[in-house]
Amino acid sequence: MLKKGSKLYSILTGTCPRCQGDYMYVKKNPFDLWNNLKMHDHCKSCGLRYQIEPSFFFGAMYVSYGLAVAIGIAVFVIVMLLGSGLLESFFWIGGILFILMPYITRWSRNIYINFFIDYDPKAAHKAPENGQSK
Repeated sequence: MLKKGSKLYSILTGTCPRCQGDYMYVKKNPFDLWNNLKMHDHCKSCGLRYQIEPSFFFGAMYVSYGLAVAIGIAVFVIVMLLGSGLLESFFWIGGILFILMPYITRWSRNIYINFFIDYDPKAAHKAPENGQSK
């Protein structure tokens, strides 16, 4: 399930969606908040330019909202099944979302770029042309 070539691999590892041979982010640690969303300009393996067009990743905000809602609902259901009250579930949701927010922002970008770029097993073997996507 989590093997190279699947979209899930690219989403969870933060690798290039085309070749899955290079890490998209400058820093691997999502809790380095000053550098959390800093990305390389292009993939060193296949030359894919990550910023496909100006302001490309603004669309990831919608994905981030959906992820946060899904996680919030899951936390609510779990907390309510454990017998807690409504107010306590509110604090659990807020706390979990606060802790996971660096991951959610990266996952949303990873999911969003994977909507538009498919995996190409031959892409890693192609030499990049001056850092431009093909």
